[in-house]
Amino acid sequence: MNDDLIREQQVGIPAGRIVLPGTLGLPANPRGIVIFAHGSGSGRFSPRNNAVAQSLQNAGLATLLIDLLTESESLDRRNVFNIGLLARRLVAATTWSRANSTTRSLPVGYFGASTGGGAAIVAATLTDDVRAVVSRGGRPDLASEALSRIQVPTLLIVGGNDEQVIELNKEAMARMGAKAELVIIPGATHLFEEPGALEQVADLAREWFLTYLPVSASASPS
Repeated sequence: MNDDLIREQQVGIPAGRIVLPGTLGLPANPRGIVIFAHGSGSGRFSPRNNAVAQSLQNAGLATLLIDLLTESESLDRRNVFNIGLLARRLVAATTWSRANSTTRSLPVGYFGASTGGGAAIVAATLTDDVRAVVSRGGRPDLASEALSRIQVPTLLIVGGNDEQVIELNKEAMARMGAKAELVIIPGATHLFEEPGALEQVADLAREWFLTYLPVSASASPS
């Protein structure tokens, strides 16, 4: 898809008494929307998540990258690991997406990284609007009891050299109540900085979302 056909908008997501800044990427005639849950110390400008988002946009999927915490909230490390708070913010973004005229008809998926992986799983149990989840180097173990309640297909992607996180993902997957797959990318570390590693993540995420987000012919933005 030609990048010229992708529109980018800066948006505000109401979440209680605050408004979270976000970037909405809209390809022509999108087939779904993927909302990103960033990891600790990261936000909507994460170069890795933006690279994945661009790949999804080129495949015809809209993307929404948001800051799940305000600048002041992110200074408190307890908030970074407050999975319940992050999950509620994701649900707020989902509610916004369902109310927005350009995205309301689009099926929703979550892409979570690091702690955002746990938040995405919890959020998927709090709303009926989410159809699929992908976790990159995620901490699904932080989803705790939500693991047994999740009902949507979930893909866990972990670097082959990220040994501790591999074990955490294996343990979490064994507790999950939905279809789940674990893909280990050989030679990759936690941030997937090795040549070609992030491209593999993007390819896997794209295929997962295109498989499990239903296509809606009437879901084009006005």
